[in-house]
Amino acid sequence: MSGFLEIKGLAKRFGSVSVLEKLDLTVKEGEFVVLVGPSGCGKSTILRLIAGLETPSEGAIFIDGRNVVGVEPKDRDIAFVFQSYALYPHMNVFENMAFGLRMARTFSEQEIQARVREAAGLLQLEKYLERRPKELSGGQRQRVALGRALVRKPKVFLFDEPLSNLDAHLRNQMRVEIRKLQQKLGVTAVYVTHDQVEATTMGDRIAILQGGKLRQVGSPVDVYRRPADSFVAGFIGMLEMNFLEGRVEGGELKLGDFRMPVSASGGEVKVGIRPEAVKLGEGALAKVELVENLGAQALVHLKLPSGQPLRAVVSNDRPPAVGSDVKFGWDGSDVHLFAAGESGSSLLAERPEGPGSPSAIAGGP
Repeated sequence: MSGFLEIKGLAKRFGSVSVLEKLDLTVKEGEFVVLVGPSGCGKSTILRLIAGLETPSEGAIFIDGRNVVGVEPKDRDIAFVFQSYALYPHMNVFENMAFGLRMARTFSEQEIQARVREAAGLLQLEKYLERRPKELSGGQRQRVALGRALVRKPKVFLFDEPLSNLDAHLRNQMRVEIRKLQQKLGVTAVYVTHDQVEATTMGDRIAILQGGKLRQVGSPVDVYRRPADSFVAGFIGMLEMNFLEGRVEGGELKLGDFRMPVSASGGEVKVGIRPEAVKLGEGALAKVELVENLGAQALVHLKLPSGQPLRAVVSNDRPPAVGSDVKFGWDGSDVHLFAAGESGSSLLAERPEGPGSPSAIAGGP
């Protein structure tokens, strides 16, 4: 697939330390792609390489068909929105937004006025144009930083964790505003975050990184339903996936007394079940160790007869009591299988189609 932004064989090393390992990624024109992963996985390094703030050790970066490796950042036709806003405290909002245009020396005063006021209208900043950053809220400052990028009308927008300094309410509000603005303008954007909720709610596609490697790229729904490996499965999802130890023998998955036909080869496997897929009420017995209130739902922490932990999401109307014994189970179609080794690669293709019976779990894992 050809794209508007193409990264080919991109690698970055600092001395003997490898930060990125020959990464390939394509972003279509007008697409919003989110790079997500734990701290130190290399996602911000990718952004800095695209922007020209770092030089790759290997590989190429194409923007609209042009290889920009070796091209000065100011000549790449990108806009970078930083985590820290980076506003000039002695300038008012208008001057902060106009600064980059004035520095370019290619825009008339009339065009600068028009671009700034257009962006201010989109971001609801018209009445704040004469204020200085210290007179603005965190959300308003973030809008000014966005406006400074918008006025340049670049080919690619780069966002480096722009919401991490906001409180939870403002973060949710700005998340919606950025996504609506991107869809309205149809701009091409690459957004970096460590927050998987931001990633899955904002991105057309998400790219999950770990240790400088790209583990999976896909739509939020595809990545959630068909994780490529156990790392992706555990990282993506409002609640972390349950992982249990199982074994495949004679064409069956054995998880305690639970049996399920599979076509996977024999041996130890890691069994993944999302908390929202665990059903209480029938099947095997487990003890309730803790109940967490999530509002309309409750997260129930169970201890299985084998000693393994299992979490289930239930309605908060009548959650089970701590210390009580409850029955649990799941549908076979909700079970994910992963290799037990270091790769943790998915065996999903070998998972049977259709539901299984929760009550088939006779004694529990």
